[in-house]
Amino acid sequence: MTEHHFHLKADWPGLRNDTGNIACGNLVTKISIPPEMGGPGVGTNPDEMLLGAAATCYIITLAAMMERSSLEKDSLTMASEGIVDVTDGVFTYKKIIHRPEIVLKPDASESDVRLARKLAEKAEKSCMISRAIQGNVEMELEVTVKTAG
Repeated sequence: MTEHHFHLKADWPGLRNDTGNIACGNLVTKISIPPEMGGPGVGTNPDEMLLGAAATCYIITLAAMMERSSLEKDSLTMASEGIVDVTDGVFTYKKIIHRPEIVLKPDASESDVRLARKLAEKAEKSCMISRAIQGNVEMELEVTVKTAG
């Protein structure tokens, strides 16, 4: 068994609506509560970071699966949305929606298009962040596959 360890250092010198700092490898940034939740909106926040972790894990997993399947793409882009529910003052990360857009090479076959859709769905189930939050945060996928040209 191989284990990879990641280490984060955090500093929060103030109160709720102040700012802090985190450093974890190449991720070095200020943190605070987002303005939507009554905070100063400086740097990033846990909601954006969870969405970012889920999105980057998913798109990297999908790209790797496409590469292993020799499925050539013209481009792979994605928009993701995180939805936080606030009921009776309790904040709950409710849902993440990934909207990948896979543009295949102009000579892609119908079989390639089907494979791209299949891999897009499989990537969501294979991504370690999706698996980590499974059962706690609803995951939704809205896939677009087209050919260039």
